[in-house]
Amino acid sequence: MHTAAPKTWDIFCRVVDNYGDIGVCWRLARQLAREYPFRVRLWVDDIDALISIWPHTVHIDQQTQEQVDICIWHASFDPGVEPADVIIEAFACDLPASYMRAIKARPTPPRWFNLEYLSAEDWVEGCHGLASIHPQLGLRKTFYFPGFTAKTGGLLKEKTLLGERDAFLGNPSNKTRFLHSLGISIAENELVISLFGYENAALGSLLDSWIESSRPVHCLLPTSKLLPELNARLGTALQPGDGYTQGSLRLHIIPFLSQWAYDQLLWISDINFVRGEDSFVRAQWAAKPLVWHIYPQEDGIHLLKLDAFLRHYLHGASSQLQDEISSLWHAWNNGQDCHIPWNSCLAELENWQKHSQNWCQSINSLGDLASNMVQFCQKTL
Repeated sequence: MHTAAPKTWDIFCRVVDNYGDIGVCWRLARQLAREYPFRVRLWVDDIDALISIWPHTVHIDQQTQEQVDICIWHASFDPGVEPADVIIEAFACDLPASYMRAIKARPTPPRWFNLEYLSAEDWVEGCHGLASIHPQLGLRKTFYFPGFTAKTGGLLKEKTLLGERDAFLGNPSNKTRFLHSLGISIAENELVISLFGYENAALGSLLDSWIESSRPVHCLLPTSKLLPELNARLGTALQPGDGYTQGSLRLHIIPFLSQWAYDQLLWISDINFVRGEDSFVRAQWAAKPLVWHIYPQEDGIHLLKLDAFLRHYLHGASSQLQDEISSLWHAWNNGQDCHIPWNSCLAELENWQKHSQNWCQSINSLGDLASNMVQFCQKTL
């Protein structure tokens, strides 16, 4: 027996990582509102973070963008807000006290999810879908884990995403038009690399590798925490719109992009350096070689998570490709010299490209996070 699909959804997001947390929540909200007959409200405590990835957003308490009702989550939360049929507290943020009381007063209990951070670790499968009873309110909350196996919630992906990607790449003028919008043109035989990450001591060795490369490299760096380090390394003061050339390297600093524009950047690049969660997932849907800069944590815990993903990602690749990719990812995440592992991966680029396409097909078979959540809600409480 199944219950009827819920009609209203509330997503609560406190912004910790300016782009990652809000990026995940905004994509989820937009997909639910676009693909289902739901009313979706996104409660966010930092509207500037949302504006950075969706520039149409403005500084007002309530607005509608992309069919999503966006509400600023003030410290003095309105006690008259009526809870939705489905409530998502993203990344263990605490719901407002008045909202919690209103949940308890509902005639029927809502579906209440704690949407967790993405992880490939084995323990995630055992915790996904587990419920916890709130000690004071007696309400049931479900822990929901995105992931890379059929025993997790899958990954965020709009139903039309892969078709839009293929249509975009199927017309070469789209790539030219996108680059021209940034004031950039790509020369023949240039290897196009998008570079997005946290501060990283390995950046210098990577730049040196590109400067000395036998193949021309064109690096597109969106404004990020890497920019000050890059300027210090090169002895420059580059800003968005500026370019730089040395040896085999051409580099352009581009503005921080909207989510849609960033997807296109991933599609047109040959290799994507990404960070955190949101750009990491989108790079996988781009089906291009990627290098992930995982968010650093104390005591090297993040490296365990990195290796857990590599075990999934590298499954089916040749032993040589596994070794080369693993070496590059570890050097990049440990701030070590990337020269040798970069050149080794570059020699395996064709195989890496094929593997990236196979990986995209593999994770696509798991369904997507939003659809899987909707199906979960239709099950009997």
